[in-house]
Parts: sequence; C-alpha cells; structure tokens
Amino acid sequence: MIIMRYPDGHKEAVHQRILETASEALRSRGLAGVSIPGLMKSVGLTHGGFYAHFEDRDDLVAQAVRAAGAATAAGAFGDSLTLKETLSRYLSKAHVEHPGEGCVVAALGTDGTRQAPRVRGAFAEVARGLIRLVQAKLERKTSGRAPSDEALRLASTMVGAVVLARLVDDEALGERILRSARASASE
Repeated sequence: MIIMRYPDGHKEAVHQRILETASEALRSRGLAGVSIPGLMKSVGLTHGGFYAHFEDRDDLVAQAVRAAGAATAAGAFGDSLTLKETLSRYLSKAHVEHPGEGCVVAALGTDGTRQAPRVRGAFAEVARGLIRLVQAKLERKTSGRAPSDEALRLASTMVGAVVLARLVDDEALGERILRSARASASE
C-alpha cells in the first residue's frame, strides 16, 4: 500500500485559500449568503474537509472577518500610502461597487452585532483595528494611547460614507457622498 503525503505547508495553503474565498464571499453576499458546502465546492474540496480546518461555521466566519481586516490594512491602509491616498482608495466608487474586495466593517459591520460571541469578537477586533489604522495615518506613527476624536470622526465618516453610497441606489448621489466625505476628511 502506498501512502501519499502532501508537501509541507499544504494544509496551511488550503486553509488560507478557504479563508480568502470565504472572506470575499461573505463581504459580497452577506453572512447568511454563504453555505459551507458551497464554499468548499468553490475551492475544490468536499464539505467533510471543512472540519479539518475549522471547528464550526462561527470559527470560519471569525477567521474570515479577521482575514478581511488584514487585507484592508495591507491594501487601503498600506504603510507606503499617505492619508490622502488611503482616503482616495477607501472612499472610491470601486470600493462601493466591489464590497467583496473591500472593508469588512463597511460591508458587514451592522450584521456583526447580531452574531455569536466569537464572530462579534472578531468584528470588534477588526473595528478597533480600523480606528488604529486611521489614527496611525493621522499621526504618521503608531501609538499605544487611546484614539483621538479626530480618528474616531474620520473612521466613522469613512465607513458611513461607503455604507450610504451603497444604500442610496443612485450612482450620482453615491459619488456625491464619497466626494463630500473625502472633502470633509481633508479639512
């Protein structure tokens, strides 16, 4: 009998692929819009394989929320970007039109409060991280102190503008909302 082993790192790579797929799907379709069998099929695995990677659905969702937060931190809030560049990326038509590629707080934040404690905790962690990222962009350095009122205002404006621009179902009004938020943030 021949036993075939997977190469080192295979399980971690599969886990990461599942997380990336789940993260995009959850932001695009909502927390209730993604099934475990459908998700696993989309990454080419069986439903049974899910439990080799995650304890349960809440574990997957919590990890996917954190992965989405990390993607936003690396993308729109990248170290090399200025505050103006971050605002331009975050408060953009592309971000509004492609929630699956954007900020999980803007895409799913209002749903986060109605989830199981583990998932709620992941949303809280990512929301606090978003505020820290805004604070760091304002200061151009990271500090351990409480966020400033300016950082709280700016983070709220950014998330709120994206949510409103998605909700109004009017492209011109959505663009005005984003433009207004960018102008307000620049003051």
